[in-house]
Amino acid sequence: MAEPEHDELRAWVEEVATFFAEQYGQPPIAGRILGWLMVCDPPEQSATQIAGAIGASRASLTTNLNLLTAAGLVRRRTGPGARTTYFRVDDDAWPVVVRRRIATLASFADVAERGMDLFGADSARAGRLRAARETFLWMARAFERSDDRDV
Repeated sequence: MAEPEHDELRAWVEEVATFFAEQYGQPPIAGRILGWLMVCDPPEQSATQIAGAIGASRASLTTNLNLLTAAGLVRRRTGPGARTTYFRVDDDAWPVVVRRRIATLASFADVAERGMDLFGADSARAGRLRAARETFLWMARAFERSDDRDV
């Protein structure tokens, strides 16, 4: 298959940015960085290369690279004695991040249960908490039952 045209590639990167902004409330630039790092060649890029590719300022790029690195989607690497830091999306980043997010969401079941204990299990307020708790427990069970190959 032929290499996509520059405009097609930029449009796809913008589609990723729009998706992450609309679905997850992420700044569009974070989505642009992520989109670019998912398809760029070479797969490791310096901040200067990323900024040039997506048309971003270095200041906003640094903030959003830190956000994506903290989320586990982007990894930074600096070679021995090198001054340049490179960023990449590892092939296993998605399953690792999804598993971490599911575990974090599932842990909210414990928080909801402690809230239920505050108000008594049969109160109206506890009912709303119970709904949250059951949803998060269901999610955790569904994920535990899934085969690792499914992720």
